[in-house]
Amino acid sequence: MHFIKVHGLGNDFILVDDIKQQNHLPPDLHELAKKVCHRQLGIGADGLVLLLPCSEADAQMRIFNPDGSEAQMCGNAIRCVARYLYEHGLVRQEEIKIKTLAGMILPRIILNGGQVVAVRVDMGEPRLERAEIPMLGPAGRVINEPLHVNGRVMAVTAVSMGNPHCIVFVPDAELAPLAELGAGIEHHPFFPERTNVEFVQALNRTELKMRVWERGAGATLACGTGACAAAVGGALNGLTEKEVTVHLALGSLFVKWAQDNHVYMTGPAEEVFHGEFLC
Repeated sequence: MHFIKVHGLGNDFILVDDIKQQNHLPPDLHELAKKVCHRQLGIGADGLVLLLPCSEADAQMRIFNPDGSEAQMCGNAIRCVARYLYEHGLVRQEEIKIKTLAGMILPRIILNGGQVVAVRVDMGEPRLERAEIPMLGPAGRVINEPLHVNGRVMAVTAVSMGNPHCIVFVPDAELAPLAELGAGIEHHPFFPERTNVEFVQALNRTELKMRVWERGAGATLACGTGACAAAVGGALNGLTEKEVTVHLALGSLFVKWAQDNHVYMTGPAEEVFHGEFLC
């Protein structure tokens, strides 16, 4: 299996291009993801990303977590996919259409002097109704609502960006109990499809600091959909404006919840190395 190692702000992926070359992938992609994402016994990554031909779009993206589960969407991965498609000549235009389990996503390549410097992604509209996240309970939005986790009560806000997110606003993101509570919230019975978890500190009206526990992956350095969910959550709670910079461990993403109700995310994407993996 030929692969390309990519990352967005340290959120790293094994990208397999099944458009330009047939990789004869094994039938069980869930087991393949667990194998290749293993940090000691495989290549090591936060996810396996498959790039597939698609009659409805420029490409289809499927993403599998290190535990073998399939995610609907990943903001950092789709920036990496968009840059790969553009720089490797699979698309010629700067606006790209990619099919995901969360629907059609529209990244745009940002150039400076002919070089790719960032990717801006139209992430679509945030889904705010409890059933859309999904989260159990009465109909309506989940904003600053108490959630009992491991003997503690956390005030949470829930947002779906095509995948579920549970946002906890904290005084200091660095001191947030990520390892202690991340898994507990991810697997909380109120989230029937599990959830991603963001511990977020509002630095001011236009800046957030975030740490993330990703569904199926655990603690990661960054999460694009999580940054978008955090920005929406900040605005819903009256903590921030609708345009914010979200600071992560290795850099920042710019997120705008625009007048058209779409969320736009801008950030880097990097290609690190190519290789072959024996399936």
